[in-house]
Amino acid sequence: MKSRKYMGIALLSTALVTAGCGITYHSPSVKEASAGVAVREIPLTAQSVLAANQSAYSPKRLPAAFYQTAGGGSLRFGGPLPEEPFVPEETRGALQLRPPPQILPQTYRIGVGDVVLLATKSVGSTVEELSGLLAAQNRRQGYTVRDDGRIAIPEIGQIDIAGLTVEEAEARIFEVLVRNQIDPAFSLEVSDFNSQRVAIGGAVGNSTLIPITLKPLTLGEALTSAGGIQLANDEFGSIRIYRSGTLYQIPVKDYFEDPALQRRVLLDGDAVYVDTTYDLQQALAFYQQRLDVIAQRTQARAQALAELETEVSLRRAALGEQRTNFEALDQYGAVERDYVYLTGEVAQQSRFALPFGQTATLADALYDSGGYNNATGSSRHIYVLRASNNPAEFGAVTAWHLDATNAVNLTLAARMEMRPDDIIFIEEQPVTKWGRSLQQTFGLVGAAVNTARAAGN
Repeated sequence: MKSRKYMGIALLSTALVTAGCGITYHSPSVKEASAGVAVREIPLTAQSVLAANQSAYSPKRLPAAFYQTAGGGSLRFGGPLPEEPFVPEETRGALQLRPPPQILPQTYRIGVGDVVLLATKSVGSTVEELSGLLAAQNRRQGYTVRDDGRIAIPEIGQIDIAGLTVEEAEARIFEVLVRNQIDPAFSLEVSDFNSQRVAIGGAVGNSTLIPITLKPLTLGEALTSAGGIQLANDEFGSIRIYRSGTLYQIPVKDYFEDPALQRRVLLDGDAVYVDTTYDLQQALAFYQQRLDVIAQRTQARAQALAELETEVSLRRAALGEQRTNFEALDQYGAVERDYVYLTGEVAQQSRFALPFGQTATLADALYDSGGYNNATGSSRHIYVLRASNNPAEFGAVTAWHLDATNAVNLTLAARMEMRPDDIIFIEEQPVTKWGRSLQQTFGLVGAAVNTARAAGN
């Protein structure tokens, strides 16, 4: 009897509360107008997604330090060291003939240090007509092939010709001139041959370096250029040729008797030394000088490499510090970011930071934050609320409506681009609204019953 009394008091109190307060539970939803702001609802389709994505937006970019590298460099030094030379044991007997292999003449290829000329054949052409291109040649000043294999022509630029034959280099230069709308009649000449040389020493008229030119350099021509062989007795004289780690030998007597030996072709880097059987130490001293030069070049290259590595490390450390500072500023909110806000029946009420340097989609923002619960959220009512930036529209809102009851429509979420300050809102399921309303109502009933009981006691 007393329970019925309490229940009646509770129901009466609840009725009075609900009657006084109006609706007990207020569920958020998208309406046509709110607080005087016009709301336009547009269903998301393949066509309307394109319209939504047309709004202007430039994603914020990361600092330049994130796009830079520490860089690199190239070393402009010689190749690796040759192998130890082969030095045979000599006796007073007959000298052994070990000539270098016969090499077929090869077309000369332009190298670093060579000087080339562009010789014009056009009598009527003037310096002005050729845009200053051949002014240097008219003064017989050529273009030197630099360490990077290029020559620099005024008003034209840099042209890589190292490793090319004269004909190939001439064709390449002509192609560059045509691209620059210059078409002079010219021919390419190599005026100074400095890239390929042969060393001559020992019992010769004049120890020297002899360049290899367009015409292959033979052993006889090289010795003649050095003043010829100067030996008191040819019987024990020998011509030693150091090439790529091997020591070849031609007795002077055989050299003069066999013209084929005189026509042996020399290569870049060959060292020719004329001595006698019993002057081996002097020959070795000559070869040692050549090796010392190579060793110095190798040491210089190692030093340059160490300096380059130090410089790259400093650049890398500076870039790393700039990136770390930016990440710290971003962590503490000191970096200006663009955000999208998620509300309604999402997994977590939160904000999603739009990425740097690229756009994000509705799917990115929604599922990066945990998505939504199908049990409480309505797949039929997923909205992207976007306020207008046009002052004439007084902040009018466009509600892009996605109906995801058909899962295929979720592909539209992966194409719908987000804009700063977009609101992603997911409405409740109807049963969720009803259940929460009852939950609030029963809560009021329970409170009223407890109040009645307390009053009865």
